[in-house]
Amino acid sequence: MSKKPTQKPSEVWKLIEKLKNAKGITEFIINGPKSVFVERMGDMSALDVEFTTNDINYFIQDVVNYNKKPFDKQNPLFDGVLANGYRVNMISPHYTGGFPAITIRRYDRIFKGIDEAVDAFSMDEKWAEFLLRCVESRKNIIISGGTGTGKTSFLNSLLAEVPKTQRLITIEDTRELSFDHPNTVRLESQVSSGGLNTFALVKNALRMRPDRIIIGEIRGGEIFDLFQAMNTGHDGSMSTIHANSARECLMRMENLFYFAGIADVPVSAIRQQIVSAVDIIVQLKRTREGKRVISQVSELTQMEGDRITMSDLAIYEDNKLKFTGIVPTFMNEFIELGTHADFFN
Repeated sequence: MSKKPTQKPSEVWKLIEKLKNAKGITEFIINGPKSVFVERMGDMSALDVEFTTNDINYFIQDVVNYNKKPFDKQNPLFDGVLANGYRVNMISPHYTGGFPAITIRRYDRIFKGIDEAVDAFSMDEKWAEFLLRCVESRKNIIISGGTGTGKTSFLNSLLAEVPKTQRLITIEDTRELSFDHPNTVRLESQVSSGGLNTFALVKNALRMRPDRIIIGEIRGGEIFDLFQAMNTGHDGSMSTIHANSARECLMRMENLFYFAGIADVPVSAIRQQIVSAVDIIVQLKRTREGKRVISQVSELTQMEGDRITMSDLAIYEDNKLKFTGIVPTFMNEFIELGTHADFFN
């Protein structure tokens, strides 16, 4: 795609515009000229459309120009965003048998606060208040979930609740977070063009006087410096991680520590670092019907021997997020913020 074709509106843009108000669509997928799909509520559906090679080339050139990132034989993988905030991934035709593979992630809506996320994640106002108090009391939160469970959207809803007097540093591979906060510096890794990676940006963020450090998704050794920050005065930091349960999230975090080059550190020390840094894991999932829900809210409490103990405060049962009967250890902090003493009764 090094030579820019004579530009004209691409049919790909027309399709995206046509479907922008369609409810439930989360992915646009282009496998080939006649192989176009959308994901709606967890199900894939083929569209009766056909693109020409020029349609695809015009679209790709627009995306490349907007993101100012290379996409060619030497740079065959591309992650970026569209002007409307959708995330786009592209793989060069050199690796797909002659036609580029394009996947576009659409975010249904941008939540301006946790209250707006109530219906989208099947929680009631009580759990919205709980999560709001977690943000206000500066709990370190990890949002865990599989692909397409809404981790980024949920993180956006929490970030919208951060007091405007605090300074945020966000770090992402591809800019996906979308929230309104006046004192924010948005950092983006530039690995594909030989620039800084997330690990280096997290290290530098510690020198930028952040109140909270936000990583779009933990994928590697940056977890070490993030948890160091959580343990040394940057309370209220948050991130997402790819895992299918809260317990699997712990295993995933433990494994990622080794990407930081600390293989000689005992497992018990790594687990102690995790339990000291993370207060809450919010686990997201998709139901069989494709609905995004909070499936589990867990508090990391302490170490018992070499094992991290975790208390499930809520679990998703009978189409509802239910209180398990376990009161969090930090309940007194919530009471000081105005939560009623019998909140969990």
